Amino acid sequence: MSTNKLLQFAPFSSAIETGFWYQLTKMKLEIFKLDDAPVNIRGFYSNCCSSGLPPIANIDYSSFYEDVQMPSFSFPLKGILINTNTLEDFKIRDKKVLLHSLGCKVWDAIKNGAALEDPSVLQLLLCLTFADLKKYRYYYWIAFPALTFPEVIRSDETKKLHEYLTADQLNQFLNSYDDLSVSNKMGFLVFIDEEGKCHAHKFSDYNKLKMLQGKILIGFADPCTYDKYPGWPLRNVLSLVAYSWGKYQNTWDVICLREFVKEGKRHCEHSIVLTVQLVSPDIPVECPDVVGWEKNQNKLAPKMVDMSSNMDPAKLADAAVDLNLKLMRWRLLPELQLEAIKAARCLLFGAGTLGCNVARCLLGWGVRKITFVDNSRVSYSNPVRQTLYTFEDSLQGGKYKAVTAAESLKNIFPGVDAQGLILSVPMPGHSIPENLVDNIRSDVKQIEELIDSHDVIFLLMDTRESRWLPSLIGASKGKIVLNAALGFDTFLIMRHGMKKFETGACGDDFCPKIIEGGDLGCYFCNDIVAPGNSTHDRTLDQQCTVTRPGVSFMAAALVVELMVSIFQHPKRALAPASTSASSDTSCDELTTDLGIVPHQIRGHIDKFQNAVLTSKAFDRCTACSDKVLQMYEKNGFDFLLKVFCDPNYLEEITGLAELMNSINMEDVFELSDDDGSI
Repeated sequence: MSTNKLLQFAPFSSAIETGFWYQLTKMKLEIFKLDDAPVNIRGFYSNCCSSGLPPIANIDYSSFYEDVQMPSFSFPLKGILINTNTLEDFKIRDKKVLLHSLGCKVWDAIKNGAALEDPSVLQLLLCLTFADLKKYRYYYWIAFPALTFPEVIRSDETKKLHEYLTADQLNQFLNSYDDLSVSNKMGFLVFIDEEGKCHAHKFSDYNKLKMLQGKILIGFADPCTYDKYPGWPLRNVLSLVAYSWGKYQNTWDVICLREFVKEGKRHCEHSIVLTVQLVSPDIPVECPDVVGWEKNQNKLAPKMVDMSSNMDPAKLADAAVDLNLKLMRWRLLPELQLEAIKAARCLLFGAGTLGCNVARCLLGWGVRKITFVDNSRVSYSNPVRQTLYTFEDSLQGGKYKAVTAAESLKNIFPGVDAQGLILSVPMPGHSIPENLVDNIRSDVKQIEELIDSHDVIFLLMDTRESRWLPSLIGASKGKIVLNAALGFDTFLIMRHGMKKFETGACGDDFCPKIIEGGDLGCYFCNDIVAPGNSTHDRTLDQQCTVTRPGVSFMAAALVVELMVSIFQHPKRALAPASTSASSDTSCDELTTDLGIVPHQIRGHIDKFQNAVLTSKAFDRCTACSDKVLQMYEKNGFDFLLKVFCDPNYLEEITGLAELMNSINMEDVFELSDDDGSI
């Protein structure tokens, strides 16, 4: 038998839109993760194409969704996607086995008659991919499974459809074709009765048509536009025909229906009619051989598309920032609350050494909303320690830190919503001239609004008294307040107790003694004097934060990790803390997937040790005691103004003055810490 008479089929050429790679990236990060099990997808092809084009299989953003409507004149390619986790796995996957497994599904549908009722099961799609989400390179190989049964011989003559049918027959055929479902248009019968009438029928009508006088033809929606060759879908259609009716008829006329619309009118001049002979000595018991892997430049090989230059860089950065975090959840911590961390709105008081490093750590955890509050400028000494500034920022008097830090964060990651506010924080003991009262009132109002609109408040300032106002407002508004303070070779990290909520006792008899989150102390709870003006009459070494350079990095990392641990606990800021000397506890209420949620961490670099401590709220605290909160909430700025001008006022209303009078101060000074401690 001469091979030049074998019918050749024009194979599909895949057309993958950019939206598909966007969608695959999203599905990989949010749904697939490390699961490489097959996933149902759907492509489509059309029999309405421009002349001279090969059959096009379209794969786009909608391929992952079955309920998305296809364009007109389009037909589904149902199949599976296998997205491997490594390039090596992509390479070594047994392509023959994968293709044969889908071919068996087609063969089973032919044998059990499902393809007669629903011809769409004859046209399947296999997509093998590997997504390199660090470089945004996508490796893929597409297959369209086709059975090699039967052998098909074609006649030398190819006719145009409008030459094969009369005008009346063509109109009758098209009208009846339009009544078929989308699936039945993918493979159908055409019956020309003894009166010459021509109508399209479903495959399942064959037995009825066989009993009538007339001619039965095969038809299918052909995505090819070549003059002499049919498209790839005909292969499996002829397999169905040979298996189902080969014993009755082995020579068939095949209508390859090709349509296009021009100036609002429907045309089918490209449609052709082939005469084919099906050579099938014996119907195979098992699934025949399967072909269909797409070629790459005339070779059987996969393809690669580099989307790094085509995709929006901001979106690329956004996905890349999340990738390492999601890998933690996939591999180690399935319950990690990344969404809660990402949604946290963080307000940073202080844009110095701590503020810069805290902001960088927050970015690393995926936080998208960061606001700086600071009124100082970048000086020549800052850039070497404060990681968001450069030498140029210190020139000409220096740029404002808050604004510059926010701009620097956006340069690092465009997806962050960073804002810098040049704002002074009023402090106890810092007297306010009468002509500046209105300005301070405005500043306080802005600080209140900022704290109200954020979820986590970081206190990262140089002076003790500058932390008082945010501590008070944060306690009043029930916010998560976190403190980080530095000494020369020491640091303090702590979370403030949540004062606005009721707390309950631990219900586990085996829990160690704990302090509930609402009863934990704040930064000022260990003080027996009110905060005052600590900058008055200071020497140069006392005006600067003198600390070992590495201390701020450690403190910044720990305060951010403390925030993350808070978000993992079901009680969030109300998470209890243990008073046990050991942080190793088996009480579930004290732990999260990331470990404990401590109250305080005191670091000593000289000993390379950290101590985890817990202390209860002081009922005479100058920042969070009920008396102070009530005075603030009742009298507002008038109360604050008294505190700013007279720090002793706090001692009077809290009872600290009375307490001090009852204490032997010589004993206090003898037991107090030195100036280098926190």
